[in-house]
Amino acid sequence: MRVSILAVALPLLVSAQDDPFAPYKAQLQTLLNRFVSAIPNPGFHDPIAALEAKMGAMRMSILTLENWKDTLYEPVKPAATVPEEWWVLITGRNKTCYGHCGKIEKAFNVTAAEFALDPGSPHVAYLNCDDQPILCNSWGAATANIWRFSMLPAPAPVEVHKSRLNVTTTTPATIAARREPDNKADWVLVDSWFHPFHGKATELGLSVPYGYVLWAFNLVPNWLFMIVVSFASRRIMSNRMHNAGNQARRPGAAAGAGAGPRN
Repeated sequence: MRVSILAVALPLLVSAQDDPFAPYKAQLQTLLNRFVSAIPNPGFHDPIAALEAKMGAMRMSILTLENWKDTLYEPVKPAATVPEEWWVLITGRNKTCYGHCGKIEKAFNVTAAEFALDPGSPHVAYLNCDDQPILCNSWGAATANIWRFSMLPAPAPVEVHKSRLNVTTTTPATIAARREPDNKADWVLVDSWFHPFHGKATELGLSVPYGYVLWAFNLVPNWLFMIVVSFASRRIMSNRMHNAGNQARRPGAAAGAGAGPRN
């Protein structure tokens, strides 16, 4: 009986020694998941348009907060040793790209159609930050970028690189040229707290709540934010002046109290 108890307890003790905060992390992730699930997703997704894009000439997948991970893992075979490569265009409309992403979207669409004719080309996907603000915020992703994912079966590490696109000069040729080995300098390794798979915020379950916080801040009008800042600064200055006045009066009060009537 004691042997069986030890057999069960030893792995728990070893795991606790490896990460003594694991139970607290699990509790935090559970609380955050409950919190996030209670908030409605402000994202917009048109499943019919997404299906047409995926089945059409471009073979384009549309990423959302709910489907992005399953989509990226979909073509990965369980025993694969060669990564499946994805190119994800991070784009937007007036809110997140200020109306400047139209040219790069057209160029990427042409490139995607060309990739669809070549079996060895990367898979392509589209992430619109106007439609999916929480997902973009949780990745720390800026518009007018291509993110390249090298996908292997889980739990293998996933390498992510990003490449900035010029919103005025990008063409299908300049996008396709990023596949050439000579253009490795165009890609920057994503190695931050908000790495979609291995970032510290992602591992702690903080990336999506962070995305909601940024989204909520963006809902606040600029004029209201300025009023709050102005009110807070005036309140702080008023408290400082009040405290300075009290300190200036104390020495005089003490001196008056020390001087008594002479006989």
